[in-house]
Amino acid sequence: MNGLADGYELVGDQGAIDADAAHAYLSGSYWSTGIPLATVRRALANSLCVAVRHCGQQVAMARVVTDRATFAYLADVYVLDDHRGQGLSKAMMAYLHAHPELQGLRRWMLMTRDAHDLYRQFGWTPLANPVSAMELHNPGVYA
Repeated sequence: MNGLADGYELVGDQGAIDADAAHAYLSGSYWSTGIPLATVRRALANSLCVAVRHCGQQVAMARVVTDRATFAYLADVYVLDDHRGQGLSKAMMAYLHAHPELQGLRRWMLMTRDAHDLYRQFGWTPLANPVSAMELHNPGVYA
């Protein structure tokens, strides 16, 4: 079916994403430490999301911020430590890359500190012209 080990289920229904579970992970992650639950709820509601459940509990998630026409930003990809090595991140990436609303996009982007090898497997590369990229970064926004 979805290529996942027994007990794992890929969840693409937006309404079935567990915001509390996502918040529990994201609020302690290096990229969104201290993020408020209300912010996670709003981010999920305004994104295209996928998750993985194990025995009914959300153990992995990824979301895409997109206009569904030209651009997508992959964000908040995580797999709980006890469930790593099961191919969950690869299953979520394959799902998102094949999603009908994400076809024909001109550009996808993401930021990662430590998962370059995962994304390379799906054709991602470093910025071809990093000097053209800019950001407005507010790392203390959740403090």
